[in-house]
Amino acid sequence: MRGLTGTEPSRDPASAQAVITATAVLAALALFAAACGTGGTGARDEGPAHAGSAANVPAAKAPSPNPSQTYDKVDAVALVKADPVVSATVKRDLKPCAGDEYPVDVTYGDLTSGPAEDVVVNVLTCGDAVGVGAYVYRRESGAYKNVFKAEESPVYAEIDRGDLSVTKQVYEKGDPVSSPSGENVITYSWAAGRFVQEDFHHTDYGNAAGSGDATPEPSTAN
Repeated sequence: MRGLTGTEPSRDPASAQAVITATAVLAALALFAAACGTGGTGARDEGPAHAGSAANVPAAKAPSPNPSQTYDKVDAVALVKADPVVSATVKRDLKPCAGDEYPVDVTYGDLTSGPAEDVVVNVLTCGDAVGVGAYVYRRESGAYKNVFKAEESPVYAEIDRGDLSVTKQVYEKGDPVSSPSGENVITYSWAAGRFVQEDFHHTDYGNAAGSGDATPEPSTAN
């Protein structure tokens, strides 16, 4: 029989090596998980890699002001009343609706490629804002010249993508002012020193009231 001693039996070297290897693997896994959890260099759909790429893209510059976007404000009422092309009826009826508020709509824009923004003036009625006259003024030799007029009421002119768009509501017999039977829209472009008709289309609102002839399309002064 083997006697008892105070010393522990020696461990198998292979078993000790296995324990060391397992411990090292667990430590490596723990470090990898910690790196991923704190935004480390692991593969991700978003994070520092994307941020670094964005930092290298130059910031978009704010657009610089376009000089053509500036305009000289005009006294549209004085312009219309002093215009020999405007009818005496429109001038006579152009009065303030309340206080010093005149029934005019004024739009500035580039229609004729002139040295300054063109001016579109619509003269309306006070009660129901029906257009009684539409005019375009072009800056020439330091003054504004009338280059377009339409006075077949109701009519309204506006700038549409660099072209002049004139809308004329069409009334038939029995139509109230608030319910026209349709409208004509005529598009003009500037060519050879005058406005030339480019397009015309009619919209029928489908009103059954009246059976008279449609109002003719507006004409120009030039």
